[in-house]
Amino acid sequence: MAPPPEKGDTMISSVPDVHEREKLPYLPPQPEIREAGVFLERLAGDPAFLEGVILPLLDEVKDAGDWHVARRHDSPDGSYSLQIFVWPPGTRTRIHDHSSWGAYRCLVGSVLEERYKRLDDASTPEHAHLKKIWELRWSREDGASTVFPYDNGIHRVGNTSDDPAISVHLYGPRLGGEIDGRDYDPSRNYVCDRIES
Repeated sequence: MAPPPEKGDTMISSVPDVHEREKLPYLPPQPEIREAGVFLERLAGDPAFLEGVILPLLDEVKDAGDWHVARRHDSPDGSYSLQIFVWPPGTRTRIHDHSSWGAYRCLVGSVLEERYKRLDDASTPEHAHLKKIWELRWSREDGASTVFPYDNGIHRVGNTSDDPAISVHLYGPRLGGEIDGRDYDPSRNYVCDRIES
């Protein structure tokens, strides 16, 4: 298994004003993956965002049966999507990728990320042979994890602890139109497109 990446590479110490979250004035109009960690670091350091948006979601996590997107803001031009996920204990995503770049940062508790590499050449429809290459636990102090589109970001995220977790995610523009990414089932060497509903 390959070693995981170093944590904390995206850390900076600038704090934005998030009182006008609808406009998100500190987010570049066409964000790129290299700016995503900086943006998430700013959110993580903003007391108004933590106290006004994140901490109230702890009650929602307690009542949730599964992980879900609790809050979402999509730019009108499709250049980014900011999403806040709540993770009750013992929940996790399917193994998946995205049709865009993405970055996330855990703000409450911790989440475990597993990364996978595709071993086949993608020439057979609905077939994918995966190998797990690393796993890493992310908490608030660890900075942001980033993924590139499709095969360069196959992963699974979940909360394996006994405590709730909350993470904030930033996704760039989709490369695949309505396709949000792909879901994988390594038990059957299966892959399929995921259309956002």
